Amino acid sequence: MTRKFVSAGAAIAFAVSLAGPLFAGANDYVFEPVKAEVKKGDDVVVSVRLKHKPTGKPVTDAVIVQTRIDMSPDAMGEMASPLTPLPGNEPGVYSFKTDLSMQGRWLLSIAAKVQGEPETVVGKITFRATR
Repeated sequence: MTRKFVSAGAAIAFAVSLAGPLFAGANDYVFEPVKAEVKKGDDVVVSVRLKHKPTGKPVTDAVIVQTRIDMSPDAMGEMASPLTPLPGNEPGVYSFKTDLSMQGRWLLSIAAKVQGEPETVVGKITFRATR
């Protein structure tokens, strides 16, 4: 009888350990600014790091599907600027060239597809443009 309970307990523990990754979701990832303060001007580079929160490891194989940068943190959401993706030079870092014409806070809204993750990973990162 005891052997049955031990076997059943081991089987349940094993099943739960296998199911753990199945419950992972887009919330297991986070975008962070590489450098939150940048100089205003033309051809400014803004970079974000995409990390897997449980492991802290960079996510290198994400496909960026949507980006937007605007001044919505300073109540000027209509003040937007185009973004041009740049080749990565560090694992898990995604960089974009843009024009930050004014000093203030700029919000980068970004969405990415991560391999093996059914949900889209979404991030909102604030950069401060200075002189």
